Amino acid sequence: MTEITELRTFERAEDESPVLRNTEHPPRRYSKSERRRASWLLGATALLLLIGGLGYGGWRDYAQRQEVAATAQQQRDFVPSVLVGRARSSGDTFNVALPGTTFAFAAANIYARANGYIEKRNVDIGDHVKAGDVLAQLTAPELDHQISQAEATLGQGQAALRQNQASKKLAEVTNDRISTLVKKGWATTQLGDTDRLSLEAQQAAVGVAESNIAAQESLIRVLKQQRDYERVVAPFDGIITQRAVDVGALVQAGSTFMFTLMQSNIIRTQVFVPQDQAFGVAPGVEAVIRVPEMPDRSFPGTVTRFANALQQGTRTLLAEIDVSNPDGALTPGIYCTVELHIPRKEPSVLVPANAIIFNGGGLQVAIVENDIVRLRKISVARDLGTQVEVQDGIEAGEELVLNPPVELTDGHRVRPRRAST
Repeated sequence: MTEITELRTFERAEDESPVLRNTEHPPRRYSKSERRRASWLLGATALLLLIGGLGYGGWRDYAQRQEVAATAQQQRDFVPSVLVGRARSSGDTFNVALPGTTFAFAAANIYARANGYIEKRNVDIGDHVKAGDVLAQLTAPELDHQISQAEATLGQGQAALRQNQASKKLAEVTNDRISTLVKKGWATTQLGDTDRLSLEAQQAAVGVAESNIAAQESLIRVLKQQRDYERVVAPFDGIITQRAVDVGALVQAGSTFMFTLMQSNIIRTQVFVPQDQAFGVAPGVEAVIRVPEMPDRSFPGTVTRFANALQQGTRTLLAEIDVSNPDGALTPGIYCTVELHIPRKEPSVLVPANAIIFNGGGLQVAIVENDIVRLRKISVARDLGTQVEVQDGIEAGEELVLNPPVELTDGHRVRPRRAST
């Protein structure tokens, strides 16, 4: 190798540097055989280097292929650990949480029934009253005068009745005597007719007097009833929620609004149930009322009545739940959540929501059978948030892969790890 290097160096120096060709010691001249030998050595060396590079490259390619194959085999042989949970039966009822509104069980707008002025007002907004309590007292002096006048007129009618009754008795006695004389011929027939007709006239006068007395008594009862209306009383137990009059205000019968009274010991809660859940609603269905501002308390009740017809605009069914409210914790007009325990028409299965697979094959779940994954299509009936109600495709008690990996396929072997309950 050294000789070849020196030869090439001298040849290059001979061609490039004229100074060296003119020196006193010219370069050594190699024979033709020596040059051939050097070329052969150079080619052999290059060939060996090429063979070595090709061999090294082939070995590296083989090693990489073996590594890829080993990795693929390792992946095929790898058994992933997956978290599994069980599908469970949905039970005989399903719970539905819907927004609702509270109303008073009974509410009445109280108007004046008599004309007059407010003499005294006994209640104000927020007061609790009992049935029969006087809310306000009216005064109407002219009504008292009318009653006095009607009573005096009644007295006159009663006196006239007594007078007519006395005249009737006299006419009866006279008619009896004259009729006997007429029969014996001692009195004329005309006189007998006169006494008889006089008796009938007195009887009619007594009837008129009695009718006048009855009419006057009815008038007095009406006036006294109007006087009773001067006392505005509560029709039932409840709370005064509105007050529109004060002392001295003039009120007119049938047109002056005075108070609003609401019965609050029982609260009526209205809820609109969607069509897919309405067919199980009936009187007696259990319900629980919850108010966001009272998270630690719930109010049980039952469906008392429902509309029995869906509203065309919203396809919802109006249902009412009566809730006992003895301490007044619930008030009318509150937004609340109504949880209905509706009887189930058909059985179904509840599946954790994180077990659902949604891909090109539709909705599926990964079932674990003997540590082998089986993908099944399902039909979802209702989304309950953390759980999904499934109509078909799975049975209660089967194990499902929770949060299934993307690469999980049908027939994949897994190592199930049960979720803690």
